[in-house]
Amino acid sequence: MRVKVRAHDYEITTERLLLRPMTVADMDAVWKWVSDERVARYMVYPTYTDKEKLREWLSSIEKFNGEYNFGYVRLSDNELIGSGSIGPSSTKEGFWGFGYNFRYDCWKLGYATEAAKAMIDFAKREFGITHFCSSHVEPNLASGHVMEKCGLHFVGYGECEKLDGTCKSRSMEYEGIL
Repeated sequence: MRVKVRAHDYEITTERLLLRPMTVADMDAVWKWVSDERVARYMVYPTYTDKEKLREWLSSIEKFNGEYNFGYVRLSDNELIGSGSIGPSSTKEGFWGFGYNFRYDCWKLGYATEAAKAMIDFAKREFGITHFCSSHVEPNLASGHVMEKCGLHFVGYGECEKLDGTCKSRSMEYEGIL
């Protein structure tokens, strides 16, 4: 794995993916998964129905705020197929949290595990982080398997709410010292 880091301009290359910053220019590719209810039902964001809201979000993550946001580009065809982030946890002191999401047609192909491991390795190598946490809505057990493959273990249940407050659901919480 190769890592290039300059302030918040970073790239990580894995066997099948390039993890790199996203920009507003990625809007059409990102729209493919954020507007898909099959993906959004497991995420904290509601299903996007307005491209202007997506533009606002992409603009906001172009400015570094302490969280490393990545777009996941498939190396075989140079397509942006997902996104994720890693950074200091807002809920668990001393831990870094991470998350990920992919286009529906890219599920169950190992990309989430590959991207999550790369983000964890990045945080360990660049910042000496050893404590990690993540969570998923309870029905999304595949995401729990990704977290376990990354070395985290289930520690209990919590609650997840969509950013717009429309839906609350039970979450499964994971953590690990890696």
